[in-house]
Amino acid sequence: MKKAVLVVLITLLAVPVGARAKTIRLKFASYFPTAAKQSKMLEEFCSEVEKKTNGRVKIDFFGGGSLLKATKVYDGVVQGIADIGFSHIEYTRGRFPITEILDLPHGYPSAWVGTHVANDFYRKFRPREWNKVHVLWFNTCPPNQLILAKKAVRKLEDLKGLTIRGPGRVGEVLKALGATPKPVPMNEVYEAMARGVVDGCMTPIETLKAFRLAEVAKYVTLCWEATNVYTFYVVMNKAVWNDLPSEVKGVLDEVSREFEEKAARVWNKVDFIGLEAGKKEGVEFITLPPKEMKRWKEAVSSVTERYIQELSRAGYKAEELRAMIHYIRSRIPYWTKRQIEMGIKSVTGPEEMRAR
Repeated sequence: MKKAVLVVLITLLAVPVGARAKTIRLKFASYFPTAAKQSKMLEEFCSEVEKKTNGRVKIDFFGGGSLLKATKVYDGVVQGIADIGFSHIEYTRGRFPITEILDLPHGYPSAWVGTHVANDFYRKFRPREWNKVHVLWFNTCPPNQLILAKKAVRKLEDLKGLTIRGPGRVGEVLKALGATPKPVPMNEVYEAMARGVVDGCMTPIETLKAFRLAEVAKYVTLCWEATNVYTFYVVMNKAVWNDLPSEVKGVLDEVSREFEEKAARVWNKVDFIGLEAGKKEGVEFITLPPKEMKRWKEAVSSVTERYIQELSRAGYKAEELRAMIHYIRSRIPYWTKRQIEMGIKSVTGPEEMRAR
């Protein structure tokens, strides 16, 4: 017995200390402004992983596009420029055709609902388009509204002739409403609105604060029932993930599930911050009458059908796509009810959900 213990001790002493407890250093790339609440949440994720691995994993956070710009995040993670990345799918339109179904105008009432629906969708259908990375979680922004620099939009006809920032599926919604979409990177929207390159953007109310759009906007048209959301992803380089010790993988999965809920709440909460920023700057918030909102919903109804046809021509089965859409639209009322039951308030959504 003593001999066996001695052999073990000699073996351990022969292994360098650094090899026994080697620190795993990872790089996390995000394009979001470093001062934004969403960036602070991602930094908190990095700290939590370090804490729960007792310092074995350290994640260096690169915000504000300092390592990878929004359009380059996914490829940058696949290529190993970053180990973890955060961006949204509309910056690489066509790369994630199945996941883009989430960004059709389904009428999400809040970011909390959208985030839970997006993760439900991924877990149920596991789209192969994500096979090159390891998915940590998805979240959505709050529902998009029309944020306008100079001209108020109170009816569909007011959108004619306006150029509105909106990449990907959001651009399709804008087209259906009568505007001309322009895919300007979010970090450039402030200047584009200030200079008149675009007349506005279709983004959540939170961008009034996070991207300082309250300084260049005069009007916001509230139209969540007829618009959509941006689906964001947090993904990890597949090879880096595969090389991690199993216990570290377990911690990352555990913390990611915790931050799935934190992301839902943070993205829900930031809309209130944007609302207050807008009010402070004198932005007018326009509520569409029910009759006018019905017109908007009818105008965007063709967007979903056209996308089904587009994917069908690309080889996807229409019946499977319709089943996915049905699933999304069945989960929205489920999570809406849950949000109301939990007393989580939002800026948008049904009356019972909104903060008074």
